[in-house]
Amino acid sequence: MTQDNRVQTGHQANPRNHTNPTTASSAQPQNPHSQRPQTKSGLRWRTVDIIVTVVIAVAVGVVFWAVAAIWGVFELWTVAFPPLVGLFGGIWVLAGPLAGIIVRKPGAAIIAETLAAAVEAVLGSHFGATAIISGLLQGAGAEIVFLAFFYRKWNLPVMLLSGLGAGVALVVGEIVMYYAKWAMTFKVVYAVCGIASSIIISGLGAWLLWKAIVPTGALSAFASGRTTTTPRQHTTPNRT
Repeated sequence: MTQDNRVQTGHQANPRNHTNPTTASSAQPQNPHSQRPQTKSGLRWRTVDIIVTVVIAVAVGVVFWAVAAIWGVFELWTVAFPPLVGLFGGIWVLAGPLAGIIVRKPGAAIIAETLAAAVEAVLGSHFGATAIISGLLQGAGAEIVFLAFFYRKWNLPVMLLSGLGAGVALVVGEIVMYYAKWAMTFKVVYAVCGIASSIIISGLGAWLLWKAIVPTGALSAFASGRTTTTPRQHTTPNRT
């Protein structure tokens, strides 16, 4: 066997030295839509962020106005023990957590909650201008939680904490403005009910609403709409 033949034979006997480009490229997971931490540029407000925040605020503000119109019914249900009205309090803090998880920009929660309260007041809520003050406080309660995580984590525990933060602001503001004359026992029961309601209705509720909206593609312009992972790709062995 000549030297040239030995070189050619050795080259053919080791086919593993060659990599199938198709197999190599498919073996590397490519997931351009995976959830990534927000960078400074990702935290900048865009026109679409402003529009969606306003839309959320107006929509939830209409809900606030409708709830305010029938609030007497909730009070009637709890007339035997008034502090239980706190069980419905979580409705009032929905805008902040919902805007927070969808828009994911600094200030989205506090802006949406305050605007929603303003919409409620403009539509003729009997709570009047105090609704705007409440909205500002409640939005700040949710915003502080998102800020604590640097606007990088948007999982269920963080959303429950945002409901907790908004709920604490809710009960403090309501007790000061409306229930200051209650006995301490009533205030404590109201606080527990109001915070629990906020965690469930606004924390969990906002997270479930977001999960329901994502598959529709309506959030494709947002990072919140691009958090699904690409299914794992299975490669077919190269038999040649």
